Amino acid sequence: MGKFLVGLLFLSSICFAQKTDNDAIKESVEKLFTGMKNADTVMLKSVFADNAILQTITKKEVVKTEKMQDFLSSFSKLSKNDADEKIRFEAINIDGNLASVFTPYEFYYKGKFSHCGANSFQLVKQNNVWKIQYLIDTRRTNCNK
Repeated sequence: MGKFLVGLLFLSSICFAQKTDNDAIKESVEKLFTGMKNADTVMLKSVFADNAILQTITKKEVVKTEKMQDFLSSFSKLSKNDADEKIRFEAINIDGNLASVFTPYEFYYKGKFSHCGANSFQLVKQNNVWKIQYLIDTRRTNCNK
């Protein structure tokens, strides 16, 4: 009976220790911002799918597409802690290997507020890892909207 109880406790601890898809998705998104803050282009590249799309809705309401290499290059020129984007998760929706994440944010450059907005992520689960396939964001200086 004692061995059965120990085995049961062991199995239950494994079940509770497993990461949920929600946790894994948050981890992937947070890794993006850790890479930005650390100016670590290897980490940044690792969170994106191979053919990821990056877009921004400009102040003039134009959708601008950025090449991944240009995005990575912009962070390679920064020092650690130059770029700090503070996010909060508002919504995570999952259907199979597809996830949608919405995160309002405030962006700080060299410790000073730069702009704010929201990020909308589409992630895909590839080889059991959540990767960012599509990212579009807004950028504004008035954060009361």
